[in-house]
Amino acid sequence: MKFSEYMNEWLYGEDGYYQNFKAIGRSGDFYTAVSTSSFFGASIANFIFKQINKGTIPRDAYLIEIGAHQGYLICDMIQWLYSCDPTLIQSMKFAIVERQPKVQEAQKKYIYERFGEDVKVEFFASLSEIDVEYAFFISNEIFDAFACELIKDGEMAIVKDDAIEWQKIDEDVAKIANRYKQIKGEVAVGYEAFAQEIANTAKRLDFMSFDYGEKYVRNDFSIRIYKSHTTLPLFDEELSLKDEFKAADITFDVNFEHVIDAFDDAGMQLVEYETQARALVRFEIIEMLEMFAKQTTQKIYTREADKIKTLLAPTMMGDRFKMVHLQKGYTSFS
Repeated sequence: MKFSEYMNEWLYGEDGYYQNFKAIGRSGDFYTAVSTSSFFGASIANFIFKQINKGTIPRDAYLIEIGAHQGYLICDMIQWLYSCDPTLIQSMKFAIVERQPKVQEAQKKYIYERFGEDVKVEFFASLSEIDVEYAFFISNEIFDAFACELIKDGEMAIVKDDAIEWQKIDEDVAKIANRYKQIKGEVAVGYEAFAQEIANTAKRLDFMSFDYGEKYVRNDFSIRIYKSHTTLPLFDEELSLKDEFKAADITFDVNFEHVIDAFDDAGMQLVEYETQARALVRFEIIEMLEMFAKQTTQKIYTREADKIKTLLAPTMMGDRFKMVHLQKGYTSFS
């Protein structure tokens, strides 16, 4: 089978890696910005709050997370919005797009533990269920969870008997690779359809996402497996595909130029592409930390400051992760 089919089965097939809720953080296979600090979500919510005050985002906006894992991010955002203006919890609507029923149940349980009956969060199994006037979509590490094809020198990978073999590249895959002058590496499958689905959900919308990668192709393989905070390159001689299949996460670096072009083709405009560090600083995460310092002990402040350093430091998540912000039909709101 094509590598993209194999990867989809690995991640989303029966008993696939993402079919059931997976722990993230110390007890899981990897860390994310969301699991590192609640200030990650709070700073994004702070940006939204400022836009609401400016009138560029409506007070009755839908805030929708795609691929919410346990629900930490949207809950951290709701918590900050409430602290800024409690009335927003009544005027805004909150939702999660999650197609895995078992993961939905874990999210509902966590949201209830955070807010009880005070906050209502809707659930959509697919983007096609959404049809609203305005929505702000947020996602974290979603584009690296798409399936991809592997290419090199005019060939593409297939998987046969738990081993990778090579055959002539498909015309559709070659078309994408040629667009980015790519001769080796990963070609994501599904960005175009996803972008169009997002564009169809609302008359006006913002889409913001964080992920690791660059705005160009490396012309080398980045695909790897994460297991218990250990990184295993897919082509490592000691790696057994049969042993790791569905048991670990498999991912690759995002070509953000491909992401941006896919959304542009769907009629959405790029607002900002920048490092995670620049985005979070622009969203006033440092000022928020300084406010927090006045309300807590030195010990707790120091612990939280260390977590934020992980989000911002160039040698950690700060430069490795990027933020992309796109819009459709954007106008001022009174």
